[in-house]
Amino acid sequence: MKRLFATLVVASTIYSLYARETCYSELKGDTLAIGNECIERKFIWNDGNLITYSLSDKVNRKTTFTVKQAPDFFISRDIRKVSNGAYCVEKVAATDIHPAYLKTTVTFSLGGLDIQRIYRIYDGCPAIACDTYLRGTVNSLLGGREENAADRKNIEFVEDMKSKSVTAILDQLYLKGQHWHAKAVEFWDVTDWNNNLLAERDIIAYRKNNYRGNLLFVRNGEDGNGFFFLKESPCSSVQLAYKNVDFIAEFGKFMVTGLGITEKDIQKEEWTKTYSCVTGVYGEGELQALTALRNYQKNIRRHFRDRDEMIMMNTWGDRSQDTKVNEAFCLQELERAAKLGITHFQIDDGWQVGKSPNSAVAKGSFNNIWDNKDYWKPDPVKYPHGLVPIVKKGKKLGIEIGLWFNPSVQNDFADWEKDAETLIGLYHEYGIRIFKIDGLTIPTKKAEINLRNLFDKVLAQTDNKVMFNLDVTASRRGGYHMFNEYGNIFLENRYTDWQNYYPYWTLRNLWMLSKYVPAEKLQIEFLNNWRNIKKYGDDPFAPGRYSFEYLFATTMAGQPLAWFEASNLPEEALGIKDLIEKYKTVQYDFHQGTILPIGDEPSGRSWTGFQSICQPKNGYLLIYRENNDREETWIETWLPEGAEVVCTPVLGNGKRIATTVDRKGAIKVSLPESNDFMMYRYEIR
Repeated sequence: MKRLFATLVVASTIYSLYARETCYSELKGDTLAIGNECIERKFIWNDGNLITYSLSDKVNRKTTFTVKQAPDFFISRDIRKVSNGAYCVEKVAATDIHPAYLKTTVTFSLGGLDIQRIYRIYDGCPAIACDTYLRGTVNSLLGGREENAADRKNIEFVEDMKSKSVTAILDQLYLKGQHWHAKAVEFWDVTDWNNNLLAERDIIAYRKNNYRGNLLFVRNGEDGNGFFFLKESPCSSVQLAYKNVDFIAEFGKFMVTGLGITEKDIQKEEWTKTYSCVTGVYGEGELQALTALRNYQKNIRRHFRDRDEMIMMNTWGDRSQDTKVNEAFCLQELERAAKLGITHFQIDDGWQVGKSPNSAVAKGSFNNIWDNKDYWKPDPVKYPHGLVPIVKKGKKLGIEIGLWFNPSVQNDFADWEKDAETLIGLYHEYGIRIFKIDGLTIPTKKAEINLRNLFDKVLAQTDNKVMFNLDVTASRRGGYHMFNEYGNIFLENRYTDWQNYYPYWTLRNLWMLSKYVPAEKLQIEFLNNWRNIKKYGDDPFAPGRYSFEYLFATTMAGQPLAWFEASNLPEEALGIKDLIEKYKTVQYDFHQGTILPIGDEPSGRSWTGFQSICQPKNGYLLIYRENNDREETWIETWLPEGAEVVCTPVLGNGKRIATTVDRKGAIKVSLPESNDFMMYRYEIR
């Protein structure tokens, strides 16, 4: 085992302290403390197999102590002896991807298994992330088996209440008290098949039960303070080695489970990463819980105006597939896109020599892509001058060019290095830095590792300039809480051709996700609503019943995606440019805030919207009046009750508001017409 810790400091013999502004990590005697000005988690050293001693919310001056000494990480009842415990701490400098953070590495061994736990903490963030790596050998089943309460005996004696752990645990807190209230939030992607993307389950913690989801919010009913667990993994239904459980709750004991690996995934000489886990703290009220979560999420990937903001056009939404894309078509589309105010033009499937299974001109395949060394070169028939004229025209018009790309999925992305070199080459040859990543399937841990290797290599060799639009429409992919450092999320395919595009459906998906996922990380589509009008008949929610401006407005909390061919738009559609240009002036500022849903759930007949909390006393309100007969209404926001607030119109048809905030943050708003919107900049006086 000497090979394991040659570069680390043996923790039992030395005291270490490193602070970066407010972040610190300190091991003294048998106690390790990791924290900043917002949070502190103290551990009993336990030879490296840490046991949480307390969790502190420094902002609200609340410290919760654990009541049972059990290691936070549990993998087998058969291995109890801990050895080779070691600790080190280092400052990780900021990059264009992440801000600077403090990294604490704790390593130890359980029998023949080496465990490495890396804790990340950022300045001003009330959360601590933990990344776990395994190496060596282990014989017991990591995933365990699902334990159903219906299979347990009835309770007549104290002994009947005992339930042993049957699964590996990524993290756990065992706290005092009987009045713990929790909410588990489960997510679904595969949006070609799903149109209901999350579900919340409220819980009063009782005897041992299992729950699904990526998020567990826990609140102490005695004082209102709480903490959350975020499991950084794909959605529950597509996780690897999944046993139908993410969280376990038993009175005051809360556990995160589901490592995303099996024994066969663990290598003797190389580290294998499990799913990660984040623990955050917050005070009374749902707003504190949501802003604590969002604070951490905004630290995963830095958000820059010139890199991450976009109003992208992708022509695939008009269902021509690859039948039209060529040099002349793209040049024409760019001219029209400029008249709309589009900032990015992405050429979808069909620009390349190789033919995919989605080709309408020649049914191809994703199998054995690299049997054709020219697969990812621009089609010389469609693009006789390569992509140079397209990129040159885009620069002249102020439009950046992006491309669609499908990594080679066979054999767990075994050709990931060739794929990476292709993307790097396109960046260096044409300056293309935004790639829609489609067609992914991640069936094994090896596939996940290779895919991450692909992304990391591209970033490393392009100085972090390349970003990815990660498609979550089908198959087993990263979902909403994994791979977030690499770019944004292409949320859904919707088409008027199949009558599955309804503006309120799209708005509803964005509205619901925005509570738990940064809205500015989601690409949200709006379509050409002059197409396929007859197919919708007299449907009251048909896209043709809305203005083109309103369709665009439904995407503004996210990253707007013009999902159509600009050449198919009538001339009157170009009038949207005025709105888009005005939106560009506030887009970045709006997205810098914590964006949360307000009003009622979009239904086609609601008053609904979003609030962006930029500072404690200012931000934005984006409000929609759907098809209802109420010209004015009270809409619940996240504004503090009793506050004097002034709302100044920025976009849309709202009038200035100066009012006192009522119960539940409600303010009175009005719009004279249905299916209309308004954006305000608000200030609390």
